[in-house]
Amino acid sequence: MPAPDRIVVGYDGSQQAALAVRWAARHAALLDSELQVVHCSLWPLLTHDLGPVKGVAGSGLQHQAEAILEEGRAEAESAAPGTTVLDSLVYGLPAGHLRRMAEDARMLVLGSRGIGGFLGLLVGSVSLELAATASCPVAVIRFDKHPEGRVVVGIDPTGSAGALRLACDVAMVTGAELMIIHVTRPQDGTVYSPAGGLEAARRLLEKSTATARALAPTVAVNQDLVRDSSVPRALLNAARGAALIVVGSKGHGILKGTVGSDAHAVLHHATGPVLISRN
Repeated sequence: MPAPDRIVVGYDGSQQAALAVRWAARHAALLDSELQVVHCSLWPLLTHDLGPVKGVAGSGLQHQAEAILEEGRAEAESAAPGTTVLDSLVYGLPAGHLRRMAEDARMLVLGSRGIGGFLGLLVGSVSLELAATASCPVAVIRFDKHPEGRVVVGIDPTGSAGALRLACDVAMVTGAELMIIHVTRPQDGTVYSPAGGLEAARRLLEKSTATARALAPTVAVNQDLVRDSSVPRALLNAARGAALIVVGSKGHGILKGTVGSDAHAVLHHATGPVLISRN
């Protein structure tokens, strides 16, 4: 991954955010990066009374915000001793602050804090917004059950150069196997691929595999051409037991500033960390 060597992670005191901080800290150590833990306090938007309660030590909303930030920093230092950990307490809505603070970062890492009532649809609005609008790659950590697993990257007919490069970088530093997936879709009884047919899809996959082996010469690189009517479903099936799935942010999104529909579906249903390439 390109310099500057700084990973930004948001922390709000939740279990999901703690998982994200630990994931970010481990990867900061592997990538020899600094880690910046950010807590965004909303209280100044709601009240001016941030001070301690008279006669009650350690009370008050300001103290609470500082304690949450310190807790996030402690999570990071515990997960990756020796890594330089910075911390920042900011006030206001988190999406804008995190987007600004991660402008020149190597990666922005977020927990998944959905509040919907549907099982499987658990990515929060802040994570979705930043996955679509941040200028750097965005990792959304909902589960981290297979840290020793492979890295899976989905490539579209363009070759998804940014996603492929990110996947190679992570595989190189973790020593994980890299699996490159390209999905063709059946249509009217024949194999359809926007790349121009099955043979073109195979050539695309071979070219991407050769590129990955050049970018990550010490990594075991495998490939799979999958036929499925749903690209996200095929990617999610391939990513079972994986340490990370990497996808591009572009796709079939309708509105500017929204993540593509395939990446959106992967974010909502993934059972492991998802890394969104922004180019």
